[in-house]
Formats: sequence, C-alpha cells, structure tokens
Amino acid sequence: MRFAVSIGYWDDPYIQHFSFRVVLSQPLAVSSPPSKAQGPLGRWRWEEPGYFARVYGIGQLIKAFLRKTECHCQIINLGAGMDTTFWILKDQDLLPSKYFEVDFPMIVTRKLHTIKLKPPLSQPILELHCEDTLQMDGHLLDSKRYAIIGADLRDIPELEEKLKKCNMNTQLPTLLVTECVLVYMTPEQSANLIKWAASSFVTAMFVNYEQVNMEDRFGQIMVENLRRRQCDLAGVEICKSLESQKQRLLSNGWETVSAVNMMELYSRLPRTEVSRIESLEFLDELELLEQLMQHYCLCWATKGGSQLGTGRSFLSAPTGASLPRARRTTRSPGPWPCTWAVNACPERLLRERGRRPAVCRTVTQRPFTGPPAPAPIGS
Repeated sequence: MRFAVSIGYWDDPYIQHFSFRVVLSQPLAVSSPPSKAQGPLGRWRWEEPGYFARVYGIGQLIKAFLRKTECHCQIINLGAGMDTTFWILKDQDLLPSKYFEVDFPMIVTRKLHTIKLKPPLSQPILELHCEDTLQMDGHLLDSKRYAIIGADLRDIPELEEKLKKCNMNTQLPTLLVTECVLVYMTPEQSANLIKWAASSFVTAMFVNYEQVNMEDRFGQIMVENLRRRQCDLAGVEICKSLESQKQRLLSNGWETVSAVNMMELYSRLPRTEVSRIESLEFLDELELLEQLMQHYCLCWATKGGSQLGTGRSFLSAPTGASLPRARRTTRSPGPWPCTWAVNACPERLLRERGRRPAVCRTVTQRPFTGPPAPAPIGS
C-alpha cells in the first residue's frame, strides 16, 4: 500500500512509518517476459486500483458510521496490524470517543515499538491524553482516546476482559472492523466472534472485508496455491458467495446485512475519483484486476436499528464507473508472479492463464528485533 500512497492514490502520511522490509521466502523464476503492466520493482500496475477500492470502501463505511453517531461511539479494529486509521481520523477531526485495535501480541509489540520511536505517531496520542506520561507495556497501550491490545481473537473471554480493562463501553454505538481476518479462523471460531460482537453492544455495526466466490476455478487456484505453501484458509467454506457471507452474520445475531463484491464497489466510486486514479498510471491487463475484484467483498451488518439506519445507505449509489478499456498484451500464458502481500493476505493471486495455474509469491517479514517492552512515552 505504501507504493499506492506514494504515487497519489490516497493520502496517508503515516503509512511510511509502518513499512517493514520484506523478503521472498523462496526464489521465484518468472517464465514470461516483462510486461508494460509491470511497474517499479516488478509490481503490477493493476494492484493499486484494487487497494484504492478497498481503502475507499472501508473508509466510507467508517465515516458514515461516525456521521450517524456524531462521533459519540467507539471503533474496534479486530486484527488491525499496522493500520493507520486512528491518525487519519484525528487529522480529519473525526475521532470516535475511543478507538481500539486488537492483534496478536507479537504484532502489537512491533507496532508499539514503532510508535515509541516515531514522534509523528506518538505526539498525536499524547495530545489527546490527560496525564503527563503514557504508560504501556510490550503488548498494550491504553490512552484516553486510543488503545492497542495484544490478544487472540479466538479466545473470546480474554478478548472481552482486555477490552473492558481499556474502558470499552458496551452502551456506546460500536463499529467493529475485520479485514482478511475471519478467513483464517475456523467457521466455528469466526461465528463465536461475530455472535459475541452482536450480543455485547446495544447498537453496533460489523464490517468485514475478505474473499468471496471461492468455489469457482479462480477461487480454487487461490486456495491450492496457498495450501502448497502451508497457508491454510481455515474459514474458506464461508466464502462461497455473497449470500453465504451475509448468512453468517444474520445467523449470529445481526439484524440487517448488505454485501457487495469489489467490482460493484468500484461502480460506486465518484466519477471524479475514478478519473483521478486512472490518470495516475497506465493500466494494462485489466481483466486480471476485474477478476480479482470479483473474488473479494465488503459486508456490513447492523443491530439496534433506528440510530444507524439499514442497508446500503452506508455506501453511495452506483455512479456507473467502470474499468477503462485497455489493449490486451501479447504476453505468453503463465505462470505469473504475484506481488500483493499486505498482512500476509492471499489477495495477490492471478487468474489461470491457458491451462497452467497461477503462481503465488510468498512474502514474509524479517524477524522483529526491537525491545519486547518499550519504555513509557513521555517519560
């Protein structure tokens, strides 16, 4: 995502602080010749519009929720990783009463270490905090408006206990966000998390971004490539269709549910935004982008009705935007490399070319070597 930000797809001055060096876990030979579709460092130019649609869609849902509640609410990002939404919302004067993030303790330790070292990240937190110093340990930061918690989402009692210790308020309207998180949990585990979210708050909204249409040939290739690399999508059976995604939410306590695949969401982008992003790069091999976006979706559910409204009111109406027409290349059929690797999500797989399946490139981060327990900020 850092590259997309650097060339102007959207504005995020904070993502640069969370960009860690990545290396291939194993060499990958590319059998097909270079293409004009490839950008710097072997990136595929159609990656960025996909990133943009995801960021725009989730951002629009968050802002709609904040508007409907007049920011008198809380947001809980489950599996947040190195997300920068807290800082973006502060800059836009759209912070909720409190913003929570939850992820594995190892991930939280890395994020807290970065915040400690980077004043552009730590100062906004201190500005909102009423005490002279901000105490945090290796797996927790708790301030007046922002909390980062190390916990396993599969352990609901532990998750709830840690959130309550950081002053989670079950009476406040609450937005819960998951991005490519539930698919790594078993259907039972994700159902437990969704049911807990529905039963814990009087008024709430749940937003989920992940795979869809995984039973067709393209989806099967995605799953096969990941399994060869010991990366199992434990919850992939829920990703059969938009209907199965919606049914999971409805059957676990949510009252209204809507869902769109990312191509439909692209049709809802403002025409001015579409024109702007299409002017940033020449986009080729657009059939790959279109097929990939048809295999990811955005679902949102609500409960506690009247204050939030229902259905698609959270997203703008279709504007008729579509992918620009582009000439086909003469590139030979696969295997093709894949360079999408944010949060280890398998959303970087290419369509089948000819009779040979796509090839997945696995990317891992270097081991974190920072201190396990950063000193208090402001001390």
